[in-house]
Amino acid sequence: MIEARRLHILRAVADHRTVTAAAAALYLTPSAVSQQLSALEQETGHRLVERGARGVRLTPAGEILLTHTNAVLAQLERAEAELAAYSSGAAGTVTVAAFATGIGLVVAPALTRLARTAPGIRIRVQDAEGDASLPMVLDRQVDVAVAVEYRGAPGADDARLTRVPLYAEPFDAVLPAAHRLAPSDRVPLAELAKDTWIGPFPGNPCHDVVVLACEHAGFQPRVEHSSDDFRAVVALASAGAGVALVPRSALRGMDLSDAVVRPVDGVAPTRRVFAAVRCGAEEHPLIRPVLEALGEAAE
Repeated sequence: MIEARRLHILRAVADHRTVTAAAAALYLTPSAVSQQLSALEQETGHRLVERGARGVRLTPAGEILLTHTNAVLAQLERAEAELAAYSSGAAGTVTVAAFATGIGLVVAPALTRLARTAPGIRIRVQDAEGDASLPMVLDRQVDVAVAVEYRGAPGADDARLTRVPLYAEPFDAVLPAAHRLAPSDRVPLAELAKDTWIGPFPGNPCHDVVVLACEHAGFQPRVEHSSDDFRAVVALASAGAGVALVPRSALRGMDLSDAVVRPVDGVAPTRRVFAAVRCGAEEHPLIRPVLEALGEAAE
C-alpha cells in the first residue's frame, strides 16, 4: 500500500530538484526525506529517483508515479473539501500569499467582504512575489496564492493547480520630467533602447514582463538600477537615474512631481494576475469563499 504522505514528498522532490530543498519546503530533515523516498521505492518495487551532481531527477518509473501522484493528491484535496462541507466548515483559517500591489488591490478588499459574508473565516496574509507564492501553495505552506504570469510559471493546464483569473493591467512608462520623450502622449519602447533602465531584480515576474516587452521592441534593456519596490523605482526615475516600466496600479498614490507617466505606444506589456490553489481544494468551504471574494474585489 502506497502512503499518500510519501507521494507528497515525491512531488516536492520533483518540484525542487534536490532533497535538501524539498526537505526545507516540507519542514523535514534531508535524511527524513531520503528515508521516505526509500520506503516509497520499497512499496512500489521500483527505483524512483536518481541522484547526480546537479541534484535529483525522477526515473521513468518515478515520472509515471508522479502523474498518478498529482491525481491522487487532488482527489484527497476534494475529499477534505467534502468532509469539511459535511461538518459545515463555517470557521477556520486560510493563508493567502500575494505580492504587495495585489495585497492592496484585491486581498485587502476581499478581507473586508469576508468580514461581512463569512465572519468565521480568518485570513492570514503573507507578502510573497508570484514566483515564490506558487511553490508555497504546492508545498502546503499557504492555501491560496495571488500570483502573476511569468516565464516558467506553471501553465493553466498544470494538474497540480486550479487557477482563477483575477485581472490584467498594463505597464506604463515612467520617465524623468526632463526626459526628451516627456512631452509625448505615448512612448514607443524602441525609442528607449539607448536609455539607462530601472527595474525589478531577475526572478521577479515583473522583470520578465519588462525584458520581454523590450525584446519585442528589438532591444535588451540596460538595467543599471534594481529594486522590487516600485516606490523606489519611481523615486530613481524622478531623480533622473533612468526610465522604467511600472504596473499601472502600483503608481496609485505615488509622488510623481518630478516624473511623467505615459502609456506605451502599441501593444502595452501586461501583468496578468490570478489566484491559485492546489487542485481539488477550490471547493473547500473555507477556500471557496476566499476565491469568490478575490474575484469580486478584482471586478
